[in-house]
Parts: sequence; C-alpha cells; structure tokens
Amino acid sequence: MNPNPVIAVVGPTGTGKSELALELCHMLDGEVVNTDALQFYRGMDIGTAKLPVAQRQGIEHHLLDIMDVTEEASVAVFQQQARDAIAEIQARGRTAVLVGGSGLYVRAVLDEIEFPPTDPEVRAEIEEWADARSAEEVREALRAVDPASAEKITDVRRMIRALEVHRISGRAFTSFMPQRIYHQPTVQVGLDLDPTVLNEALLQRVHRMYQAGLLDEVRELITHGLREGRTASAAIGYKQALAVLDGQMSQDEAIESTHIATRQFAKRQRTWFRADPRVKHYDAGAGAREIARAFVAEAIPEAL
Repeated sequence: MNPNPVIAVVGPTGTGKSELALELCHMLDGEVVNTDALQFYRGMDIGTAKLPVAQRQGIEHHLLDIMDVTEEASVAVFQQQARDAIAEIQARGRTAVLVGGSGLYVRAVLDEIEFPPTDPEVRAEIEEWADARSAEEVREALRAVDPASAEKITDVRRMIRALEVHRISGRAFTSFMPQRIYHQPTVQVGLDLDPTVLNEALLQRVHRMYQAGLLDEVRELITHGLREGRTASAAIGYKQALAVLDGQMSQDEAIESTHIATRQFAKRQRTWFRADPRVKHYDAGAGAREIARAFVAEAIPEAL
C-alpha cells in the first residue's frame, strides 16, 4: 500500500504550480493528475500555459487533452475520471499529485461531494412554468418545498435548479452542499505571490503567449470547432484572440483585456483557496525545489 496521501498543488494562476508538482513527483515517486478545467481541451496549449511534453521531465501526466473544444466539461464526470486515475497511480505504488487552479474541480476530487441529480425534461418543464411567473412567485414555490434554499438563493436560475433537484430527489438543494471532509488522506499545498509581483508576472506571461503563437493556435482551433464550444471559446485569452482575428480588437487591446481578466481570475482563485483552512500556503517566490522540500518535511509526516 502506498504510504503517501494524495497531494494537491493549488493556488492562483501563474504561481508555478506545474513546476512544484514536478518537484514533488521526483521526491515522492509521483504522477500528475490535471485539475485545470481548460487544460482538458486538446489543442488549447499556449493560452492555458499547458506544460509541453518535453518539459514534463518524464513524469506521467493524466487528464490532459481529453476533450474536443466543442465539448462541455462535467464536474461529476471529472470527479470519477480523476478518482480512477488516482486509484491506478496508487495501485502502482506511486503518489498522485493533483495540480490545477480550478477550485470546484479540485474539491470534487478531494472532498466527499454528492452532486445533485438533473433531468433535462424536468428542468424544461419548470423553466416553462417559471417564465410565466415573477421571481417572487418562483421563490414562494421553492419556499413551500425547500425553505432553506429559498432563503439563501437570490438568482432565479438557481431557484429553478433547486426546484428541479427537489422534484427529482425529494431533497433540499442545500443538502447537497459539500463539506470539508476528504475522500481519502490528502494534503494540499497552496502557492501564492504578492499581488503586485503576480500581476506583473501575468502581464509578461500574456505577452509570451502571443510571441509563442497564440493567434496561430486559435486559427487552428477554429477549424476544430472552437467557435461552437461555449466554454472553450469564452476562455480567458481565447475570447480575446478570437476578437483580434475578427477585427474587433487590436493585439495590444487583447493583451490588456486578457491581463485584466487573468488578474481578476487570480484574485478569485486566491479567495477560494485561502478560504480552505486545510491548505498549507507557501510564498511561490521561494522556488519550487525549496517549497517541495519544506512541504514534504512539514506536511507528509503529519498526514501519515
């Protein structure tokens, strides 16, 4: 049996999570499991800062390039895929090292989370009913069957979702809310940088993406249906690159817009991961090797 817990490397984009994951894999005989939702997409490499095969140092990487750009990711499906990958890694006596900043996807793998059921026909029926009523009437209907959710939810779309869940399961929508309970022994290492330092690093990274051929990557992805993919086409960097190719933005404007959106995304990621008291945070400026050594010495024995 593998003595090591699952390791999750988390934190804002641009803080060096991939580099730290490689260091941890070398130290713990590990393999990487991707938890960055945009890196699921084949061909979306430059704009997602996907680590090229040549830079993976011979470390096996799982759940990269598993979807076409026209497809939509499912957290519930990913949960099973990631847990299967972890089980395979552990069966080989190795350590699973998750890496990525998609907070919901990370939690879906690590924590005991039950996803609410869904049924397109039930959803459509409730949506048709709700279209003929005010938001307050929808809330009253929800309050009659699920008062806790009615008090917490302000958005009509989420009220409809709560009614759908209750219709299918007979349970309150809030009963499916996740708890901070690990599915199996796990330790999380969080990276962060001073916001001013990170913001400048993110700007330079956007410039490097364009220098590396982001526009050419997007041109190629268009031939594979990028415009038809709701998630892929709206991804930070790709949305702006499409606007450049469509003549709606200059390249300089796209770089600025991408930087602003990435900076805002990093702020949301910081808030998400800082809210989890189980994450052991390190200053990314200390360097991947030093952080890996400190983390293994401090966190791994504690988790055993």
